[in-house]
Amino acid sequence: MPNTYTQLYIQIVFVVRGRQNLISKNNREELHRYITGIVQNRGHKLLSIFCMPDHTHVLIGLKPNQSISDLARDIKAASSGFINEKKWVFGKFTWQEGYGAFSYSKSQVQNVARYIQNQEEHHSKKSFKDEYLEFLKEFEIEYDEKYLFEWVL
Repeated sequence: MPNTYTQLYIQIVFVVRGRQNLISKNNREELHRYITGIVQNRGHKLLSIFCMPDHTHVLIGLKPNQSISDLARDIKAASSGFINEKKWVFGKFTWQEGYGAFSYSKSQVQNVARYIQNQEEHHSKKSFKDEYLEFLKEFEIEYDEKYLFEWVL
């Protein structure tokens, strides 16, 4: 797109169906590389990624040639197919419907990337549910509880 200049930074958060702990540490790096390839093959820049056992955070430098919803769909569809092809889980692996997407300024990117890389430490102190609800509150996103991710009690 000639004469189109953008600077868009988006964190996308998505969850394993049923919030099951299905992403093992042994497979994490390979999954990170695979998701990075998905993002890059669509012309975007992956700035940070971390897959917890039950959810994933990605920070992306987004090009305007693809919508966030299409990119999230592509990442989730391709990565679940990859996990199933590798037979990393018993049965069929799927991500839950939906995702969270949060935008940042360039000055925030380094802190957000560091936050994503420190997910294990972060979740030793705070549950994913608390983290996600804080995102919704901080970004002043109205939501209906019945459409949030399924929470493990």
